[in-house]
Amino acid sequence: MESLLQSFFGDNILTLLLYCSLPLVFLLLYALLAILGEVKVSAWMQDRLGPMRTGPYGIIQPIADVLKLLQKEDITPANADKFLFNLAPYLSFMSAYAALAVIPFSSQYVGADLNLGLFYLLAISSLNVAAIMMAGWASNNKYSLYGSMRAVAQIVSYEVPAAMVLVIVVMFIGSLNLQDIIIAQSGPFWNWIVFGGPKQDVMLASGHTLDASWTNLIFFPLFLGTFVMYYISGLAETNRTPFDIPEAESELVSGYHTEYSGMKFAMFFMSEYANMFIVSAVTAILFFGGWNSPFGVYLGDAFDAPWLVAVEQFGWLVLKGLFFVFMMIWIRWTLPRLRVDQLMYMCWKVLIPFSFGVALLVGFLVVIL
Repeated sequence: MESLLQSFFGDNILTLLLYCSLPLVFLLLYALLAILGEVKVSAWMQDRLGPMRTGPYGIIQPIADVLKLLQKEDITPANADKFLFNLAPYLSFMSAYAALAVIPFSSQYVGADLNLGLFYLLAISSLNVAAIMMAGWASNNKYSLYGSMRAVAQIVSYEVPAAMVLVIVVMFIGSLNLQDIIIAQSGPFWNWIVFGGPKQDVMLASGHTLDASWTNLIFFPLFLGTFVMYYISGLAETNRTPFDIPEAESELVSGYHTEYSGMKFAMFFMSEYANMFIVSAVTAILFFGGWNSPFGVYLGDAFDAPWLVAVEQFGWLVLKGLFFVFMMIWIRWTLPRLRVDQLMYMCWKVLIPFSFGVALLVGFLVVIL
């Protein structure tokens, strides 16, 4: 087996494994931070303290939660489809972890620099739909089944406007490569797509030149609306409030993961937080410059230190991503849950018509300008 791997990857198998494990390490550390942020932000918004006993100000509460889940009994219901029941949490986590492969954390690090990065992202994230349906059906529990059916209907519906938003950005940039989309926004923050895109011609990594001029100011209101549509769709795809009817506690106990316990429940939980970051990171990449500094310069350039530039770029992307994760938490503890009819109305009668209209308009402007 080792010789087969060496013939395929060369002699740097350990380097490859290390390279692939970096997103996993980041994901585990981020999940702990996000859980702490969730409980602390919700406590602050409700005028209470939140967890305070485990560590100073309760900062190691997420670690205590993980240790608790590791010690819990792994229960599989007697009448469940055991194979699918046990496979679902792994498939859900795998889809989130695999999506990180195309996220460019800096100009010098991206797991897989695919020319069809956005297409891959849409395809691999859709596996989560299969995992959720698998979990609800295999549990042999009516509440789990109701929750999974709601989740699948919601995610599949909101994938349409989300995909149309990606098409809008791709038409403007002319590339499906996430690095190209970030490079197109190089420079100060007014070159970010949310502010109308670059104001000068940009040579992309693929060799394609993005023609730009002052006329890109025409795109500012269109791209601002596009960003809002994508973020709303992202909230729905991650089952976050006000789109959390698949896990409505007052109706469905806990939705599609009602029957799960221990680390299988934790894997669904980690998958949800991972998807929150992926949606937030893609938002930052598509509209807010990705790893680009808002000032257009890096401290590492002044000291001629490429490694410092990479660290700064990583910091900017993660900071932007965490900001949008914070926004998701803020929205969760601010807005009430939508009804099913309101949720579907928002998608099919508001977001989809608007996203198609903006796509047609942007396509027309890209052609004539």
